[in-house]
Amino acid sequence: WVANISSNTVTKLRARDGATLGTFAVSSGPLDMAFDGTHIWITNSSGGKITKLRASDGAILGTFDAGNFPFAIAFDGTDIWVTNQSGGVVMKFRTSDGTKLGTFDVGTSARDVIFDGKNIWVANASSNDVTKLRASDGAALGIFRVDFGPRGIAFDGENLWTANFNSANVTKLRASDGAKLGTYPVGDNPRGIIFDGTYIWVTNSSSNTVMKLSISDGAILGTFNTGTAPIGITSDGNNLWVVNYLSNTVMKMRGN
Repeated sequence: WVANISSNTVTKLRARDGATLGTFAVSSGPLDMAFDGTHIWITNSSGGKITKLRASDGAILGTFDAGNFPFAIAFDGTDIWVTNQSGGVVMKFRTSDGTKLGTFDVGTSARDVIFDGKNIWVANASSNDVTKLRASDGAALGIFRVDFGPRGIAFDGENLWTANFNSANVTKLRASDGAKLGTYPVGDNPRGIIFDGTYIWVTNSSSNTVMKLSISDGAILGTFNTGTAPIGITSDGNNLWVVNYLSNTVMKMRGN
């Protein structure tokens, strides 16, 4: 699934061959999405909404108010979490009916969000830190400094990784206590970051590359050319998919 911010749609592609299976209208400014096992949830940044779609056919099942510039979204196994870039908060929603279950303070310019199995982590791009919240009740468990402009965040099973857009590096934090374990150079303006089960992958939006990193020491294991301005990246379990923002394309790459 791909969010098309300027056309206010999302596109469904077949993972096997990239064939388009449908394009579905949503609210304005779709940015990010999460899958809850049955439904696709989309943040609509300029509409201040989140949209719930049925994954099987793209039918809209609900549109819900989601604060000031909803940006990123994550599923914790039970509920949906949405960051507000302009609000300095993250919101929690019940997946069954979209009811808002809580609003919790985080840092400034909240961008990406991820679930580590117990806790929610939010990358705060303007306060240069990440916030750790307990998923069960949203209690704040810590704020931890990274480098300048964290935009993306990933979890490797033990540690958190942030892509620091303004620093051309990534930071590794221990999930248990937020201790900084390392900062490693990557390309220019790193934006997206994921763990594929073995490696960390980072999109460098101004270098037009994606990098493969070792989780043990952050060593660069490969640098691969992409389209123009790669920002998003995900894994389908076998292959990687990279969103090239200024090329209006997605690229399928063989993973590990």
